[in-house]
Amino acid sequence: MESFDLLGPLPAERSTTVLEASAGTGKTFALAGLVTRYVAEGTATLDEMLLITFGRAASQELRERVRCQIVDALTAFDDSSTVGNNTLVAKLIDGSAAERAERRQRLRDALAGFDAATIATTHQFCQLVLKSLGVAGDTDAGVTLVEDLDELVTEIVDDLYLAHFGQQRDDPALSYRDALRIAREAVRNPSTELRPR
Repeated sequence: MESFDLLGPLPAERSTTVLEASAGTGKTFALAGLVTRYVAEGTATLDEMLLITFGRAASQELRERVRCQIVDALTAFDDSSTVGNNTLVAKLIDGSAAERAERRQRLRDALAGFDAATIATTHQFCQLVLKSLGVAGDTDAGVTLVEDLDELVTEIVDDLYLAHFGQQRDDPALSYRDALRIAREAVRNPSTELRPR
């Protein structure tokens, strides 16, 4: 396994780069830096990139970090004293006047069209793809993908438990807690066998 150098050559065209590291080691910073470099160096525009992460909080953080990295770079083009210890921004503002002007304009364009960036969770991306397929997608237009089924499972258990055991106040055949536990287990493991004892 090689260490990743954010300031080194950009990954080769049509290649895959996997960033693997422990929490808090800078993966989000590295992704935001890569996006900023791709845009600034004219390799890709922001609307040509796809950034996917797992959870909503992570996608929001990634969106904010990309935006901040672009803003930091633009600020540094106007005032190089703001670079601080951000070696990526220092690299971007280095070069001839023409290179700097092109990079700055690309970053300004990216910031102006930032809403076109696809920075989403896996589920959100799948939903976008399904919607973009229209009738060719062979899906129900009213279907909504959800990331966590727990809320839906709880709602279903509530309804079914009341319908079947709501009249048995003193000693129901199945406790609510057991019904919820069984439902959650069945959803987590679709091959779970459900049968009465």
